[in-house]
Amino acid sequence: MDNTDKVVTLIEDAREMKLDVVSPNVNACDYKFAVKDDRGIFYGLGAIKGVGEGAIEGIINSRQQDGPFLDLFDFCQRIDLKKANKRTLEGLIRAGAMDDLGPNRATLMATLESAVQRADQHHKNLASGQNDMFGVAHSLPGESAEEETRQFIVAKDWDDEIRLTGEKETLGLYLTGHPIDRYEHEINQIVSKRIVELNPKSDQNITVAGLVVAMRTMNTKRGDRIAFITLDDRTGRLELAVFSEAYNQHRDLIAKDRLLVVEGEVSLDDYTGGLKMSANKIYDIDHAREAFARQLVLTVDQQKAGNGFIRGLSDVLDPFRQGHCPIRVDYQQAGASAQIQLGANWRVRPTDELMRRLDELVGREQVKVEY
Repeated sequence: MDNTDKVVTLIEDAREMKLDVVSPNVNACDYKFAVKDDRGIFYGLGAIKGVGEGAIEGIINSRQQDGPFLDLFDFCQRIDLKKANKRTLEGLIRAGAMDDLGPNRATLMATLESAVQRADQHHKNLASGQNDMFGVAHSLPGESAEEETRQFIVAKDWDDEIRLTGEKETLGLYLTGHPIDRYEHEINQIVSKRIVELNPKSDQNITVAGLVVAMRTMNTKRGDRIAFITLDDRTGRLELAVFSEAYNQHRDLIAKDRLLVVEGEVSLDDYTGGLKMSANKIYDIDHAREAFARQLVLTVDQQKAGNGFIRGLSDVLDPFRQGHCPIRVDYQQAGASAQIQLGANWRVRPTDELMRRLDELVGREQVKVEY
């Protein structure tokens, strides 16, 4: 479990075998990986980076003695905060191991400070022999003081990118999703094939997309800089060679954990027996939209179109104008609909930030890029 790379490989093996790898959970998992049933594996809490064995043993002992943890406040009060400090608890939250203890990970993180302070005060009162007036209040109805101290600081849940980044940094892999998932619909319209479908006998010049999961650079004997990249689109992995001309042109885009769209030539790797690809053009998702998008379509109903929608849309689009992507608004109301093409001066750069703002304005399902 100390070898994150090995854990990642074994998790992928389990997934290929159609085994369900249950996310780490302080109310269910042990220190080591364990069998759940014929088709499932409990994630080992000991495989979470930055969480020590002593802290985990304390958590498991408390759970076994006094039952499952009720919420974040109950958890902090029952464990030894000297062994499981705030940084440890933050790691557990980001790994998803405390999802059962609050509304969402963002709320758990926002509330953590007050939960730790409350637990510290509780333990100090016990140590000094004082009667903690809140000690049993959580089991009694109508104790408003107790309820006040156990209030979560509600925060908007993290978006997929923040959630998955937290998992990657604490577990070494994306467990509850993949960064490519949010782009699935778009990518399927851009790429020639997904990686698992590639056939070097019939596919030469192709377009693929994937997350950079590994990369290395080196100098050739002539002094040119080249890169070798492993792309992962969740259906498979592909080794990508970026030679000097392409590397010099696209080097700013090449970074680990970045989603790339690549045009190039695929062939069989005689050394490994797998596939390899030589890159000609490389795009990140923002540049790919700019290059391949036909138009951006917003679907708006009668209710959404009121309440200052036009001004709101103008404010959202304005910083992203001077692009090449046209915008169409599909307006719908009872008994009638219309397609409204915005003028050429409203063409935009369809970046991730613009998409996020449009999602907030009209709803994620109402924003589509057509290719």
